[in-house]
Amino acid sequence: MARLRLTIAYVGTAYCGWQIQTNAYRRPQPTIQEELERIVEKVLGTQVRVHGSGRTDSGVHAEGQVAHFDVPEDKADMDWQRTFNAMLPDDIAVLDVARAADDFHARISATGKIYTYSLWLSRRYTPPRLFPYVWTTGPLDVAAMDAAATHLLGTHDFASFQNVGTELESTVRTLRRISRTPETDVPATEAPLCLDWQFEADGFLKQMVRNLMGTLVACGLGKLSPDAVPAILEACDRSKAPSTAPAQGLSMTRVLYD
Repeated sequence: MARLRLTIAYVGTAYCGWQIQTNAYRRPQPTIQEELERIVEKVLGTQVRVHGSGRTDSGVHAEGQVAHFDVPEDKADMDWQRTFNAMLPDDIAVLDVARAADDFHARISATGKIYTYSLWLSRRYTPPRLFPYVWTTGPLDVAAMDAAATHLLGTHDFASFQNVGTELESTVRTLRRISRTPETDVPATEAPLCLDWQFEADGFLKQMVRNLMGTLVACGLGKLSPDAVPAILEACDRSKAPSTAPAQGLSMTRVLYD
């Protein structure tokens, strides 16, 4: 057997996240994993699990999701990228297919991830082409958001920023970087209309990025003081942090490996 590594991009609007959904009480919702496995099964004639680097939520996008699956050696060198892209819907694309080491695992081998969250800073209008990909917040105090972000950097117990639904041994993570584009210091009244925030960590909890973004926006709107962030972290209580940011502004940008 040979192991193949995929890099995948998708618009998550029409999908119930990455992972296949199993619910006996209603019709299963479409997922990215399901779409990929459907094609692999059609080519190989048998079911094969496609393992992703992480579960993106319903409505969340990806520019660099990574996955792997195993194929018989005689099928390893076929043009899998062309095969996938010929059969996938237009809102999913395989960017790259490569041979991987036998012990490579898309999730376990990852040393970190980068997510990008996009904000639209006008209440007057949102460009229709951007509407599925941004959170329209209105003007924000970006300096207050920067101040709040400094409290989040480093190694912390991020339990206050984890939504329920996943059992984990530890909620401690290292948030290596929070950056924004544009990087210039601009007064809120002159802020650019589109503001992208990047979060890089050794790993993320369930909906952690969306909860971090919700907290930064609360600071930018003047609803929360940046100085309140350390107490929210220390509380390890989800109810102490602001609401979760909408899914459509979030995209998995890159998965990091040694």
